[in-house]
Amino acid sequence: MHRRARSTEDKTRRSEDLLAAAEALALELGGVRHITLAPVTERAGLHRTGVRRYYASKEELLLELAERGWGRWRDAIKGEAGDRTGLGARQIAKLVAGTLASLPVFCDLLTHVPLSLEGDVDIERARRYKTNAFAAHDEIVSTLDRASGMTAEQIEGLLATALALAASLWQVSHPTPTLAALYEQMPRWGHVALDFAPKLSFLLEATAVGLAETMPASAGAAGTMAPTDAS
Repeated sequence: MHRRARSTEDKTRRSEDLLAAAEALALELGGVRHITLAPVTERAGLHRTGVRRYYASKEELLLELAERGWGRWRDAIKGEAGDRTGLGARQIAKLVAGTLASLPVFCDLLTHVPLSLEGDVDIERARRYKTNAFAAHDEIVSTLDRASGMTAEQIEGLLATALALAASLWQVSHPTPTLAALYEQMPRWGHVALDFAPKLSFLLEATAVGLAETMPASAGAAGTMAPTDAS
């Protein structure tokens, strides 16, 4: 029997249940592109129409999940960085890659946010997402700036690259059933496609080293574009 939320606490819990159900289904089904509202509400224990009291659409629900992802990434980077200082470019790249790879649904959503999610909600919801995404991004930059010998501009460039690579590589490494069958027939192609975390780390290390060697402190504007172009 489905129960309606009465108190503010109940409503908050129902909203959290919906987010948890959407994340679990994304992991089980192989990506957020397979999610529909009916199984999400069923998993959360709500009536089929109950989701509309919390989220106006599937896009709004997934955008909320992406916004949470930014907060989780920020917290993961703060936890990994701790009180350390003087980390080199390769160490920073590994930290960024490792924390991103630990958030698979967030990596998946990095593709869908600019393609559809933030454009298919009302302007105030899009504004809230942008505000919180940029705030988390800036906290990540500040954390890594304190922990490393890289400049803030170099870190911003690394994060812009990390977001673009994570969005692309996650999709390639989680193929459709047709492509999965093809990779079974052609193992070399599958090996190239499926190594998400090692490939992300390798490419970010190369990027970080290049930025540290060639990018002047005054040239970094890429990071300010990150939550717009790859989130």
